[in-house]
Amino acid sequence: MMGAERISISRFLSLRSGGARINSADALTYLYLTFGTILMFGPVLWLVASSFKTQAGLVKYPPPLLPYQQVQVEVEGFDKALPLFTVTMEDGSSRELAQIRRVGIEARMVDPADPAAGEIKVNIRQREPVEEVKLAWENYLDPLVELENFDFVTYLKNSVVVTTVATAITLVINSMAGFALSKYKFKGRDAIFVLFISTLMIPITVILVPVFLVITSIGWKNNLWGVIIPGAATPTGIFLLRQYMLTIPDELLDAARIDGASEWHIYWRIILPLARPALAVLAIFSVMWRWNDFLWPLIVLSQNDLFTLQVGLNAFQGELQIQWHYVLAMTVVTLLPITLVFAFLQRFITTGIATTGMK
Repeated sequence: MMGAERISISRFLSLRSGGARINSADALTYLYLTFGTILMFGPVLWLVASSFKTQAGLVKYPPPLLPYQQVQVEVEGFDKALPLFTVTMEDGSSRELAQIRRVGIEARMVDPADPAAGEIKVNIRQREPVEEVKLAWENYLDPLVELENFDFVTYLKNSVVVTTVATAITLVINSMAGFALSKYKFKGRDAIFVLFISTLMIPITVILVPVFLVITSIGWKNNLWGVIIPGAATPTGIFLLRQYMLTIPDELLDAARIDGASEWHIYWRIILPLARPALAVLAIFSVMWRWNDFLWPLIVLSQNDLFTLQVGLNAFQGELQIQWHYVLAMTVVTLLPITLVFAFLQRFITTGIATTGMK
């Protein structure tokens, strides 16, 4: 069977349903796709752009798309750089002056080119800040290097450990359950499957307290195992893998048994390799869930050296102020691993989901 023809992006974007000319169907299709692209990626682009804004730039109204910062100039006789403003003078002319200080509605200004001329008093309504597009790299560098209350390396290590171990355990447990429910015939099999699926209707808030009491009683409070184990088996994963494994012919398993293969050998050497697309889909879902999980780690963990990245971001929230510029920057950093995992496994998503439930 011949493989599918590969086409370039430019050719794909220039495809027409009605030949060489664009008809109404093409226009509506491209309009719909453009709107969907903006709807999906617009918030992400806004997040990335806002992560480079200063704390003052984040509270501007109307909010600018690009990260603008006020221009600072060095003025002779002053130790620190002064903010630059465009001032409308009484005669209607405009001058660029640096602000020394502000007293009420009056600003004390000085000419950067001629500071010896003395101070100029200006009403604050007569001045507009001179701004330029500038990336606030300190939003990323300060939490990673300078801030003592945000141990990025420790939080990253905890998140990687929790996500990796939890995903591995989830794949093993769910694949075993899917294998048993799809390839073994026993009394009550369908009832057990329905029971698993019915747990999706139970809100997570209902079981938080009972699960926390169990975790505390076995000594897993302030322990990463208390974050990893409770969500190891998921009804969504069992459903996904069971439906996919139903598509694997039973004749393969019967042939392996005739050749003397044990059930563990069949599971490890036949079922798992054939179920790789579904396992990849479940791995993506598990990584995204575990990496972004905030509520359960916040409940179980109270020691700073055990925090995951999502819980660690809570350090930027004070009683009176939230350091949004740091929160946004670190949120972008936490998105990078998920993006890499998705890019690596995305080729399995369509295959895994499309073939689930097909017999």
